Amino acid sequence: MDPCFLKPVLPHIFKAIKDIDIVVLVKSSPDEIRPIIPCLVRMALISPLDVTQYCAEAKKEILTLLSGIDLVNFIVSLLSIEFHTLEVDLKKEQQMRQKSGTQTTESFLIPNPVNGISNDFEQSDSARRVRLVLSEILQMQAQIVEYQQNKHANNDCSVKPSELFDNDVYLEEITDVICISLAELPNLLNISDIVEVLLHVNKGPVIVSWIVANMPDTLYEVAESLIVNAERGEEGGIRAKALMSLCAMCPYLSATVRAKAVSASRLPALVLNLTLTHHQDDLVSFMSGLLLGSDQSTRGWFATFLRNSHKRGKGDGSAALIKLRQELLKRLKDASAGVEASALLRLYCALRGIAGIKFQDDEVSGLLRLVTQKPPPTPAGVRFVSLSLCMILACPSLMTATDHEKKAIEWVQWLVKEEAYFESNSGVTASFGEMLLLIAIHFHSGQLAAVGELVCATLGMRVPVRPNGLARIKQAFTQEIFTEQVVTAHAVKVPVTANLNGNIPGYLPVHCIHQLLKSRAFSKHKVPIKNWIYKQICNCTAPLHPVMPALVEVYVSSILVINNKGNSEYVNKPITEEEIRKVFRNSIFGVNFDQQNKGFSPMEIDNGESSVDIRIEKPTLASQLLLIYYLLLYEDIRLSNTATLITNGRKIKSYSAAFLSELPIKYLLHQAQKDQMSYGVLFSPLLRLLATHFPQLSLVDDWMDDQVFGDSCRHQIDVELSESSINEAFQCIEENPYKTGKVLKAMLSKNPTDIWPFAEIFVKYFKSVLSDQVPRHIQELYREVWLRLNTVLPRCLWIMTINALLDINGNSRNVTITQENVLVDPLQVLRCDIRVFRCGPILKIILRILEASLAASRSQLSRHLLDKPLLEKSGQLTSDSEREELKNALVAAQESAALQILLEACLETSEDQSKPELMWSLREVRSIICSFLHQVFISEPSLAKLVHFQGYPRELLPVTIQGIPSMHICLDFIPELLSQASLEKQIFAVDLVSHLSIQYALPKAMSIARLCVNTLSTLLSVLPSDLRLELLQPILKSLVRICTAFPSLLEDITSLLLQLGRICESQASLGHCWNDTNILGEGAYVSSDVQSDTKVLVAEVLCRDIKVTMSEIVQKALLNDKLY
Repeated sequence: MDPCFLKPVLPHIFKAIKDIDIVVLVKSSPDEIRPIIPCLVRMALISPLDVTQYCAEAKKEILTLLSGIDLVNFIVSLLSIEFHTLEVDLKKEQQMRQKSGTQTTESFLIPNPVNGISNDFEQSDSARRVRLVLSEILQMQAQIVEYQQNKHANNDCSVKPSELFDNDVYLEEITDVICISLAELPNLLNISDIVEVLLHVNKGPVIVSWIVANMPDTLYEVAESLIVNAERGEEGGIRAKALMSLCAMCPYLSATVRAKAVSASRLPALVLNLTLTHHQDDLVSFMSGLLLGSDQSTRGWFATFLRNSHKRGKGDGSAALIKLRQELLKRLKDASAGVEASALLRLYCALRGIAGIKFQDDEVSGLLRLVTQKPPPTPAGVRFVSLSLCMILACPSLMTATDHEKKAIEWVQWLVKEEAYFESNSGVTASFGEMLLLIAIHFHSGQLAAVGELVCATLGMRVPVRPNGLARIKQAFTQEIFTEQVVTAHAVKVPVTANLNGNIPGYLPVHCIHQLLKSRAFSKHKVPIKNWIYKQICNCTAPLHPVMPALVEVYVSSILVINNKGNSEYVNKPITEEEIRKVFRNSIFGVNFDQQNKGFSPMEIDNGESSVDIRIEKPTLASQLLLIYYLLLYEDIRLSNTATLITNGRKIKSYSAAFLSELPIKYLLHQAQKDQMSYGVLFSPLLRLLATHFPQLSLVDDWMDDQVFGDSCRHQIDVELSESSINEAFQCIEENPYKTGKVLKAMLSKNPTDIWPFAEIFVKYFKSVLSDQVPRHIQELYREVWLRLNTVLPRCLWIMTINALLDINGNSRNVTITQENVLVDPLQVLRCDIRVFRCGPILKIILRILEASLAASRSQLSRHLLDKPLLEKSGQLTSDSEREELKNALVAAQESAALQILLEACLETSEDQSKPELMWSLREVRSIICSFLHQVFISEPSLAKLVHFQGYPRELLPVTIQGIPSMHICLDFIPELLSQASLEKQIFAVDLVSHLSIQYALPKAMSIARLCVNTLSTLLSVLPSDLRLELLQPILKSLVRICTAFPSLLEDITSLLLQLGRICESQASLGHCWNDTNILGEGAYVSSDVQSDTKVLVAEVLCRDIKVTMSEIVQKALLNDKLY
């Protein structure tokens, strides 16, 4: 290349023309400003918009600068041509090219072509030269379009070289022509399209840089178009050279070009070259970002490029990769342990594991020299050692030579010796010692895949760690560095991590203990681990470390589940109740725990491990949640394996129901629910265990209350709460309810945990609230306060409430209900003051407690079956299914009895009739009880069947049918109820059908009603006369309701009544002769309505009732015009 032609644009010249720095331009030589002369001439000759003095002076400076340059005359002549005519011809030429492509031989720009375009260009004037250049560019542009369209076909199509551009001597003038044309014809010529054409001509990249230098505002547009228009598989080539020339002219453009190329996944060789040329400072971090970044498509694109370039060994990509490796090797030789060296190691790991690049001998030597360095005990040193250890495992090629292997093993042995020193002096909680221990554990258990996961997690990348490559290092770890016994003995002596939480990075002692527990190493070597786990649980904070729940799970499994069938295996010991109490005693719930130290059971003492003495100032929520999880999981697994444990002759500790009832399980779980970011990993399994073993704490209403009371903003009431102020307020509840209300509102304004200390004194005044003189508003406030307290320790509150309302034969003294009493007999809840059943707010509380108590009793019975498995098939019970049936029968009996008591409370009493206010209360109570029954029937439909087979007062049927929306399910079992031999049940069934027909006039109800009528017709003909009258007299009103609901049954019911009427008339006509008292007894007579001292026959009364019934049927069903 002749250096006289098309010299590159210098960076300071481009900056000067971009910033219009006249001072720099004036000081530059003619050769330096040669590329931008077209731009300078236009600036000097064209009238500017800016007419200030500064602009005029600058224009003079430019004219002075150009005055000594001969080339200026040529540029002036170019600017002097008739551009309007040229624009018209160029437009016609473009339209013709779009239609005909390269096939056309005519030209509007060059009407009379001369042989040889180069000769024509040399001999022509400026106007024709412009036309020749533009014609040539349009011709090449048409060739490129055809090539792009046909490149996937087998057509022999290519872009032919340009004779005009092949002559170096004309290139500068051609470039000037293009610059002027782009400036003067902006509507027809697009610089991005022109640049694409110039990539196919001689010295295209330099021409592009000259053009952009004359139009500096198009710099970013041209760079972006060059990147975007690149082919997907294009690594570099002429396009990359053009961009490199632009970046050489404008160095700060390189960062933008590199970023754009990466985001578009184009020109990877250019990305490498730009980084090596302009951005050596961030070479390692940028390359690591490409290979290890979060954008998966970018990672795959660049890794594929590196892998293919490494395999191919030639081309732009291979040349750029060789330059990269040379630069990295130079840095590797100078590197010393530290932050930069850690980044370099990660990059080499990525190149090996992700890009698949094999290390050369000098790279292996440099890497081994670096990874076996002994850094100072600093956090950066600990990080460097961890990465070095993982690199040895991830890159077995570092240990292929014997001397390399020996050097690496000696370095690992040095790490084992210095681990404690590093941890004590670096101040880092997560030491590499835990990682060494964890690697040794995985090697001993043969879990090579887990070693690979550990390496990948530490390096922060997915690299293939092949098992066969780990054979030698595994042997070194298991036989020379860490034997299994040394591992277990060392692990239990490792101090627990203080304030362990999910934000602590790296591998910690808890990882090692978890893995050793999982592999049963502690049991194998009889190493006690309970104290270590207890200490670590007590040292947990939020956010919860993700390994802790898994650690609790494997710990519980190691206590209760034995791998081999024999019972000789050493098992870990459970955490004692006193150790758990110690944690909760120092929490806000400490007052609920017995302050006296309780003696240890023999099971707790004989464990080969002394109790841990830990000072716990204030236990964290994380520690309390983990202990709750441990207890629930322990009981869950113990109950599931009780039969196996008893068969093996093992005595396993069981946590008592009384102890579990002391724990604030629900409150803690609600706190975890509010902070899912910190405790989300534990919330789901805890909720599952709670719903299984403590259904009484999983009631939907309770959880909804927790949401309302836990998150609402409260209005502060300026009342000092104390035991004396609460006592005073309730003692004058009837005389001064305002004072009581003020105290209750003050309690509502506090957090539930803040008012819990007053729970006992608050509950003591339950009966006072039941008084007739207490305003309804006070009762509602009392209920709201109770619901707030219910979010803290609900089981404790329930027992206090039951005892406060207890009323046994009008006396509650010297009787105290306990948690165990309620579990055995949940009906104790309903042995309360009778006034509760006429006070809506308090009744809602009792129903809440009843629902929970029934659920707790069910759970306790199921727990009892699991706790006492049927090992010997002897006696009355021979199978688990029989025990299950008996349990279900007992549960059904308890629950149906509770529902019967509630239904009985809905009956109207004489006191209700005498006091109008009680009638309103009765309506409310009926609504509350019906709502409760509806929930019960929906959750357990079989209970609805049982209650109706037992029966209840028929006067309550209108209440239940209208108040319980789920009563329609009774239609399913009424035929069975109707088939019972008891006349009372048959009467109840018909009455039930009649009310259901009115409420649910459905086809199914109609068929059941028809069945009732047919059954009554059959019974009429088969029953003796006394039973016939006993059956049919109570159901006459029911027949009226059926006819009202289903007029289509009128004919059948009328026929039944006529038949019954004839029978009764016949009986009545016989008089006392037939109805002799010796035959029917006194049951044949009833007192007369007219004369009370006389008696009339039942048959006569029934005849009269039948006539009244027929009259009602005619009026309500037959003559009613508003049936539908």
